[in-house]
Parts: sequence; C-alpha cells; structure tokens
Amino acid sequence: MTNDTAIPAPSRAPLAGVRVLDLTRLLPGPVCTLHLADLGADVVKIEDTGAGDYAAPPLRALVHRNKRALRLDLKQPAGVEALKALARTADVLVEGFRPGVMDRLGAGYAALAGINPRLVFCSITGYGQNGPMRDAPGHDLNYCALAGVTEQIGQGGQPALSNLPIADLMGGALTSAMGLLAALFDAGRTGRGRHVDIAMADAALAHNLVAMVTLNGHGATRPAGADKLSGALPCYGLYRTQDGRHLAVGALERKFWDGFCETIARPDLKARHLPASPAEADAVRADVAELIASKPLAHWQEVFADNDCCVTPVLRLDESLDTPQFRARRMVLDAPGGAQLASPVQMSGHAFEVRRPAPRPGEHSDELLAEAGYTAEQLAALRASGVVA
Repeated sequence: MTNDTAIPAPSRAPLAGVRVLDLTRLLPGPVCTLHLADLGADVVKIEDTGAGDYAAPPLRALVHRNKRALRLDLKQPAGVEALKALARTADVLVEGFRPGVMDRLGAGYAALAGINPRLVFCSITGYGQNGPMRDAPGHDLNYCALAGVTEQIGQGGQPALSNLPIADLMGGALTSAMGLLAALFDAGRTGRGRHVDIAMADAALAHNLVAMVTLNGHGATRPAGADKLSGALPCYGLYRTQDGRHLAVGALERKFWDGFCETIARPDLKARHLPASPAEADAVRADVAELIASKPLAHWQEVFADNDCCVTPVLRLDESLDTPQFRARRMVLDAPGGAQLASPVQMSGHAFEVRRPAPRPGEHSDELLAEAGYTAEQLAALRASGVVA
C-alpha cells in the first residue's frame, strides 16, 4: 500500500499482542477471527478431538491462515480447565455454540470473567441469546429470509439465492468483529470485558436499509426486481452482451447517465434518466439492451475503459483475481494449494502478509498449553486421557 504522509507510521500490526481464542467452525466465526489474525492478533483455533471443524480443506486453507491450532475435549473437566488456563491471559474468546452450551460446560462468560475480568466474550448465533427462536437451528438462507432480505432478491416475484452468504459474513463475521473490537477498546480503558451477543439474523435486518427506506416512504416494500436498486431503473442494471456475458451499468447519478448515453451514441436517452412510469422504464431498458447485445463484452470493456460513467464487466471469480485493479491493490496472493484473498483492510504502517498457512488440527497443542503453564508430564497425561490431541 502506498500512503503519502509526513507523519511517521507505526511499524507493527495494529492487533499485535492481542490473544484470541476461537471456538467457532465453518464460516462466520472463522472469518471474524481471520480478520483479527490478518491484523496481527494471535488467534488460537480450538477444535474438539473428534470431528473438529468439518470445513472442507479449501475453505480451511482460506479462513485459518495466520492462526495456531489446538485440539481440546471440552466434555472432559480437564479440557475445560485447560481452556480456563488459556483464558486467563486471553483478550478475546469467540464461540458459536447454541445459547447455554458454554455455560453447561462451565466455561460461559460469567465463569471466564471471574478468572479474567478483562476478557471479551463474543457469542455468534443465528438468532441471539434470547427470544423465542434462540435455540432454533439455521443457515444464512434462513436468517436472510426472516429479515426480509431474500424477498427483495430476484426477479418476477421469485426470490433468488445468493452464493455470497450475506448474514454469515456481514453478521457472523464483520458485525462480530466490530462488536468485539469495541468491547476490547473499552476493556483497555476500564479493565472490564463484556459479553458481545451477535445474532446473524439481527445483522441482516439491521442492514436491510434500502427496502426499509421504501417501506417508511411508501408504506410497503416493492416486489423483488422493482425497487430502484433491484431492477426498476434502466440506468442501474445488468445487460447481456452478444457473447452471453453481462455488463453492469451503475449510472445512477445524472452526470454518469449522460456520459453513458454519449458513450453508446444515444444522447436522446439522457432526458429519460429516471423514467416516469414502469412502461417508459421498460422502453428505455429495451433500447439499451438491444444496443449492448449487439457487441461482445470485450468490445464494451474497451469502449468504457476510460469513460467516467460507472460501467464494469460482470466477471467470473477467476477473471476477477487477475484484474489489474485487484493486483495493484495486492488483494490476491499466489500460495501453495491455491490463491489467497488478502485482507481488505489496508492502513499505513501495516502490510498484510501470510505469516503462517492454515494449521493442521492440533498442530500447536503442546506449544499453546506449555505457554499456559502445563509441564511436559501434564501434557503427556492429557494426551493419554484423550483431552488433548
């Protein structure tokens, strides 16, 4: 990252020295702690001695880099004691069990805060620690559906699925990171941690702002594909090209629409930027669609390359990884086993790096427990009893 500033920048990672215990699995929690690890936190991935984190190897490679790994059986009292030993010097613990599980294990917030008052304890669940659905199972689709998000995605009255897990990542990962970092900042001032309660359904609802604007302004939401950002406006949509690809036109502002119309040699469409009726919108969209469909995507990429009107190609991910923009931002790193997506947080004095690849399950068990004060004899006994693997 290039940052032209006369102020000397810090030379260490912003979360250096922060210890995070990660008891989550699959996607939401691991991505939350991935962001923390990429910013320099010492993240310890703790999984059970049985199935462990059953994420597929390619996912594990992406979301567990820069972490250390420990396998611990929390169903045995000695396993809980080992977790408590780790928690004594930890700053953050992130867990993704159903409400009450950590308490039943004897390792809930109250128990661990009694050992380490500064500990920030973050619980990530689908529906939160209270409410009639607190114990209900769910996945990203369920959280988005309940929060009115899924109903707004799609065309022609048919909701659509997204391959980007919105609630998992925006709620389980980013909202959790925001909440626990706020609590961590406050713990630095007060010496007291907090229990951070994150519900992925809450996060989906809290960010469903465009539909909420329509509801508050008009008394009802519009059907999927019929709101300003979901397909109602010809200046903001996707157009099929001659070769079956698509062009994303995001010319919402009048100046961008004017530039778009000039570029496609249709200045007569400038005045129809915001059509007065659905019928007029359909007519403008049809004119634009016919024109875009007359040439392949490569043609339009060249035409719009230097035009300031918010038009981009709809790329496959493999194409995205090789775009000059993402390469210039160093967002893609070539690594053994496949490309790595870099941290999206860039700041002065800190350069993202893969300090260590994703660990094998339990790769650092002995090392971590030794740091917590266990002797070689105690570690051997824990292994013999199946508490540690």
